[in-house]
Amino acid sequence: MGKNVLLLVNPLAGKGQIRSKLMEVVDLFTKAGWEVTVYPTQKTKDGMRFVEANAHRFDRIICAGGDGTLNETVNGLLNAGVSCPIGYIPAGTTNDFATTLGLPVSPVQAARHIINGLPQPCDIGRFNGRYFVYSAAFGAFSDVPYITPQRTKNILGHTAYILQGIERLSYLKPYHLVFEHNGKIIEDDFIFGMVSNSDYVGGFKGLAGMPVFIDDGEFEVILVKMPQNGAELQSIILALLRHDTSVPEMYAFRANKLVMRSETPVSWTLDGEFGGAVTEAEIEIFPHAISLLLEESEEKENRILSKKRN
Repeated sequence: MGKNVLLLVNPLAGKGQIRSKLMEVVDLFTKAGWEVTVYPTQKTKDGMRFVEANAHRFDRIICAGGDGTLNETVNGLLNAGVSCPIGYIPAGTTNDFATTLGLPVSPVQAARHIINGLPQPCDIGRFNGRYFVYSAAFGAFSDVPYITPQRTKNILGHTAYILQGIERLSYLKPYHLVFEHNGKIIEDDFIFGMVSNSDYVGGFKGLAGMPVFIDDGEFEVILVKMPQNGAELQSIILALLRHDTSVPEMYAFRANKLVMRSETPVSWTLDGEFGGAVTEAEIEIFPHAISLLLEESEEKENRILSKKRN
């Protein structure tokens, strides 16, 4: 493999810890024989635009930041039609997908992980033409990541999401939606929905209540109905905490394509960032759309790769 590497850095991600470790990370890559170009992102979608315009110049693309930075990197790469491995140094507040992948929390350890890593296939979702890495969601709590001020996230970390989520409990709003999937139609009033390819979403593990494999060509989908009374709301909360999606207040299934229709606009988040308000959404998965540089580990691969399932 080639050695020409782009290191895309979001210096504002998380608590800014990547800034104090950046030179050490670059030094590690250089000692590994890689020629490193560092690009610090300047604003939202800047990383996506830079990758889309320059991906053809590099043999590997490494992004350092939160899941939003990874989202921009993937969108830029796929929009450019370029195929090269991606490395991920998690430096955000919650780092859902990085946790699913079992990546080190230390930027330096994550860099070593990438140097020793091999390309592994990973599915990618697309929502009305825009790619997402691990989650598309609507309704209660799904907007918490992007309405929580960055300063609050920097100070409180994951606690900021929990506090904001508790506050949102008093604003439960139902959406009357129609979903089509696998030749079936579901119509109901929902307070929350999630289409994911990750074991962690919003810092919480196992919300979908199903095993997650990043390369099996399927989403894990959960749709939560509007509770009719306090008892049903309590049932939903307890079920989510127990990772139990068998309760009558929820639909849970796997699908490679999903269509949503609504008479009123529904706001969605994609990988924790605002994805737009739409009355119709087509959500589909692209199997093995990217390759991630992951260090080999039998335990980790058994957990995230379907080829190890049997």
